[in-house]
Amino acid sequence: MFESLLNAFRAPDIRRRIFFVLGILIIYRVLAQIPLPGIDREALAEFFQNNAAFGIIDLFAGGGLSAMSIVGLAMNPYINASIIMQLMTGVIPSLQALSKEGEYGRQRINQYTRYLTVPMAILQAFGILSALAAQEVIIGDFGLGNAQSWVQMVTLTAGAILLMWLGELITEKGIGNGISFIIFAGIVSQAPAAVVNTLSQPSPRDIALFVILAIVAVMVIIYIQEGQRRIPIQYASRVRGRRMYQGGQTFLPLRVNLAGVIPIIFAISILAFPGQLAAYFSFSEVEGVRNVAIAIGEFLAPTTIQYSIIYFLLVMGFTYFYTAFTFKPDETAEQLRKNGGFIPGIRPGRPTQEYLGRVVSRITLAGAIFLGTVAVAPVVAGVLDPNLAGLAIGGTGLLIVVSVVVETMKQIEAQLMMRNYEGFIR
Repeated sequence: MFESLLNAFRAPDIRRRIFFVLGILIIYRVLAQIPLPGIDREALAEFFQNNAAFGIIDLFAGGGLSAMSIVGLAMNPYINASIIMQLMTGVIPSLQALSKEGEYGRQRINQYTRYLTVPMAILQAFGILSALAAQEVIIGDFGLGNAQSWVQMVTLTAGAILLMWLGELITEKGIGNGISFIIFAGIVSQAPAAVVNTLSQPSPRDIALFVILAIVAVMVIIYIQEGQRRIPIQYASRVRGRRMYQGGQTFLPLRVNLAGVIPIIFAISILAFPGQLAAYFSFSEVEGVRNVAIAIGEFLAPTTIQYSIIYFLLVMGFTYFYTAFTFKPDETAEQLRKNGGFIPGIRPGRPTQEYLGRVVSRITLAGAIFLGTVAVAPVVAGVLDPNLAGLAIGGTGLLIVVSVVVETMKQIEAQLMMRNYEGFIR
């Protein structure tokens, strides 16, 4: 890994990409320090100490929500919009057809996702500010007839859109996935404080358990990210123009976890949304609504066993969902057929498609179980030992950080390999 980093810094084009990413992340952290006007800071700190659901959202915001900065919504509106668009792509025929139109279709779907991010940001800004107003965190009255309320909502919405743009700049001109990097930067900025809070009253047993869980989680995540099933591919001899190309043998690498860190991000976003609604309605004047909201908030508290079960199932489900979205056996089988490739013992066409589908389904099951187990292990540890309750959030952050680092290193290595091939061809 260190050798790859050194080689990356020696290559001017890759070095520029890395410094571009670092520059964007610095801008993001500067924005996260600019406070939203009209907020009572002491009441805000007390609110986040007593609300675990908003603590999960604050994890993605890199502390921007607990500090109520102008980018306090972080990437949550864009993530929710992406989930909705991917679900709609699977059920709306016109979007299904658009997704099959290559680069043009992807650009159009991305554009629709950006449009959907705006109303999602407005709704989330209104919900969060309403919950804070009910706790008297906001100075003055809050409502649609108040000019200050509109300033606060517009500021939070603009901050979310700005972060979306910065994330897309990282994806386009940097290295790695921009959304993951923004979340990664926020988690890393909170890591020292999270570790200190978790071990504020340490005992040798707690420290040992914390270290063991961290090491095991890192090892399992790396094992999943690096694990792959290699499908042998045979190419027959073929004639192109006046030249004959000899057939050869290669392999199709299928990663155990094709979805990467996205299932974790999606699962937490889905789990955080009911908590937001519960926090908003828990101060309703209608007693029935208030009781239901409080019950939902307690049921989905990040330190409960039912939260762990739902979290595990959501991670597994989104692993399958995103794998099906990113890897399409029919398209792969068609590409192999067009290029004269086939899997030994499997006929080209439909049999190849079915075979690839079965293989991907099996290895995705293993990847989903591993990923879900590592995701909920810190939460379960916090349930079994209240002294380690902070791991419920810290473990999730560790999952995202390690996955982003592993994926980024693989992309850097791919860039280095591509650069070497370009030099060879010249």
